[in-house]
Formats: sequence, C-alpha cells, structure tokens
Amino acid sequence: MSTASLHRWSDIPPEQLNPMLTRQYISGEQSMIARIVLDKGCVVPTHQHPNEQIAYIVSGALEFVIEDGTPGGVKHIVRAGEVLVIPANIPHSAVALEDTVDLDLFAPPRQDWLTNTDTYLR
Repeated sequence: MSTASLHRWSDIPPEQLNPMLTRQYISGEQSMIARIVLDKGCVVPTHQHPNEQIAYIVSGALEFVIEDGTPGGVKHIVRAGEVLVIPANIPHSAVALEDTVDLDLFAPPRQDWLTNTDTYLR
C-alpha cells in the first residue's frame, strides 16, 4: 500500500537546463508535475513524447505551436490562468512571450526527465 507524500517547491533545487529555463519536478507512480520558469524569449524546440501534457500558466505567457500537418502548425497563446492540453505523441514547441512560470502535468511521468536524456532542453 502506498502512502501520501508532501513536497514543497522551496525544498526542490531548481535544475538550470539552459540559460533561460529552470525546472523542478515531482513524480508519482502515474503522473508528474513540473514547475518550469522561462525567461522572455526562451525557446523550447519542437519535440514530442508519449505523455499527455497539461500546461497551466501561472504567470506570463507562452506561444505554443502544435504541429498538426498544416503549414506552420496551430498556434496557441496561453496566458496566466489558462490551460492547454497536449495529447501524447503530438510534436509541439513553445516560446516565452514574457517571463513565465508554467506548471505542467504529465501522465505517465516523463522517463526522459527521470533519466536526464531530455537533450532537446539542454
């Protein structure tokens, strides 16, 4: 039987993935939550993963491009208080339009993050 575990963002050291992006995350057995801080102008290159992603913007704004086969893909500007759901295996990218704090929920947990093989971010 599993038990509940309490975590505080203030106790999790931010991981500096590149000069414009830091990340903290907490992983359970079936999902993962991440707190991502992006400086204005930060680019998250096009990537995809087998995880459903739910992105909640706490502050700032991100422009996501969802590659759906149309030229240039579908653009979504997601601002503070808004949520974008990205299905599994859909190529997508993002640009920080402002300094941004983003909470992402992934299901299942991101194995590439757990094993530090997420080179597209580094």
